[in-house]
Amino acid sequence: MTQSFKPTTIAIGDLVAHPANVRSDSPETYDPEHIAHLKASIAVLGLLQPLLVQKIDGKFGVLAGGRRHAALKELVADKSQKGFAAKTKIDCRLVSDDCDVTTALSLAENITQAPMNAIDEFEAFARMMEVDGQTPETIAKTFGTTVAAVKGRLRYGFIHPDIRAAARGKSITLDTMKAFADHPSQEVQREVFEALTKEDGYLQAYTVRNALKARGVQVCDDIGAFVREDYEARGGAIAADLLEEHSVLEDADLVETILLEKLTGAAEEARKEAGFAWADAVARYDYFTMADYGRVYPGPVEPDEAGQKRVDEITAELERLQLEMEDESLEGDAYNELYDKVDALEEEARELQEAYSADDLARAGVIASWSNGQVVCHVGLVRPEDKVESSGKAVGASSAKGEVASDEIIYPASLSEDLKTERAMALGAAMAMHPEATLDLTLFKLVSDVLGSGMSTTSAIRVDARKEYRNHAKMEEIDGTSLEQVAEAHDALDLCWADEARSPADQFALFRALDAGAKARLVAYATSSTTQSCFARDRQRDSLMHDFEIEVMPDIRAHWTPNAALFNRFKKAWLLKILGEELGLAQEAVTLASSTKKDVVAFCDKLFAEPFATLTDAQRAAVAAWCPPMMQTAGIEPVRDASVKADPVEISAGDTAAEEVPETSIAEAA
Repeated sequence: MTQSFKPTTIAIGDLVAHPANVRSDSPETYDPEHIAHLKASIAVLGLLQPLLVQKIDGKFGVLAGGRRHAALKELVADKSQKGFAAKTKIDCRLVSDDCDVTTALSLAENITQAPMNAIDEFEAFARMMEVDGQTPETIAKTFGTTVAAVKGRLRYGFIHPDIRAAARGKSITLDTMKAFADHPSQEVQREVFEALTKEDGYLQAYTVRNALKARGVQVCDDIGAFVREDYEARGGAIAADLLEEHSVLEDADLVETILLEKLTGAAEEARKEAGFAWADAVARYDYFTMADYGRVYPGPVEPDEAGQKRVDEITAELERLQLEMEDESLEGDAYNELYDKVDALEEEARELQEAYSADDLARAGVIASWSNGQVVCHVGLVRPEDKVESSGKAVGASSAKGEVASDEIIYPASLSEDLKTERAMALGAAMAMHPEATLDLTLFKLVSDVLGSGMSTTSAIRVDARKEYRNHAKMEEIDGTSLEQVAEAHDALDLCWADEARSPADQFALFRALDAGAKARLVAYATSSTTQSCFARDRQRDSLMHDFEIEVMPDIRAHWTPNAALFNRFKKAWLLKILGEELGLAQEAVTLASSTKKDVVAFCDKLFAEPFATLTDAQRAAVAAWCPPMMQTAGIEPVRDASVKADPVEISAGDTAAEEVPETSIAEAA
């Protein structure tokens, strides 16, 4: 039946919550932060809609209007607000005591109100400013919001009427309509809208934004911020927006002129600093075009007396830092800080001992471009016509007799030793995963060493029951695949016999009772823990392990993945060479050439962690197989350490009696 409600006024202090209010069990609805805008509106405009109340125990329960009631209580408690007190009376409508549809009344008020159309809201804000003479500040105060939020709505409310009408008529989406606000001029908006809607088709927001970019550059755009000061100094026109950051530099040609001037200045400065032959600038670096360019890199040189003194200081400092980093009690942040210092010192040492050759400087240059909000100088570029000398020698090759090309990958002794350790760990994991083959190897090693001619069949494993201690400069950072595989192998071991409370005799009895498979796994795990620091075997020096490794570890990548710990120890030029020449990612190498080494390392780390979906089959295969050549098992020839220039020695293939490889100078250390 139809209900009638008596208009009345009731003091705010006499109002209480009504148990039939459908939101009574949702206290979060009345949190101060959720009613702030309502509180502000009532403070400025008053209570626009009466509360629906019913008398309860001498008070008046709010059946509908709980949020307004909460806002009123906030205003009473807020001493800065005038005109609101517990005795202040507000308009209400009184429900009779015998009403039996109180819950229905509360629910009806909450669900029968249609939410406001967004365009209606935007236009209402605009009318408040244009017709009522309000400012964004007064509007914000009225609705308890920020000035920036009001200006954001106003921008949409001031979009050209034809475009707003199209959004109302559903011929474009609300997001597409909002995209037109990227330019504050309604005339520009209309021109772009008409141009884009000449042909029937679905208009998208990104299409609008791209079209508006041709009509100017927003000052919040990185290029706009970069050129704005010079642009204003030259009298360039600016279309002002309610939100300053969305104002538009309308003269796109002037923007580009200033940008190229500033880029040219940066390129010239870089050219003078390095001594290159030429400098140029482009607004955006076209990688397809630049792929035809060559690139030269600095090569090793002998530093002068002052430079050598600094290199010696860096060497001593690196040794000190290395000792600090070996402190197991070192916290993560402190360790990372030391690691950054090491990287910075190693980079400084490389710069002191590297330089471009005179021939390279005579034909190479610098191109500055704008990328990711900053000036990027691509140094050492060689124009296509200058890429090859008349002799046919590739640009960047060293002209000094006996010098190593600057981008030739070198494995210094310190890095080589750590790579041997990582390979030994991978081999140990492979052996633990092939228990039968490893059991046979262990037994053969044991009996042949005793019953053979007196010479060890191989020194690659120990069978004297001592676990091998593995040393590595950055053990905490290397790929953990092999460690995880060994841990899984350990978890699968039957250790029921290994009860220290039992005597060795009892333990042996239980051990003998194990089945053959369990014994094989135990022996394989134990033997795998003895693998010696090693590179790929030379068949002539250790045919036993050469063939055995091919059987149990045909591909080291099943147990080890290159990661940032390795790539950080390579020169940037080496990483680019690997990407371009060994992995077939020439375009990516060109793109990354202008990036920092840190960025190149991060790219390589992600690439090997999970090969990108955009890779070709050939590139994917190359990434899946790549590792330092002396670490792979099958088909590997004996490797010589390229870092030892005078009388190089052969890198040991796991033989503990092999000649020690000397440490190289810091110039070649990664």
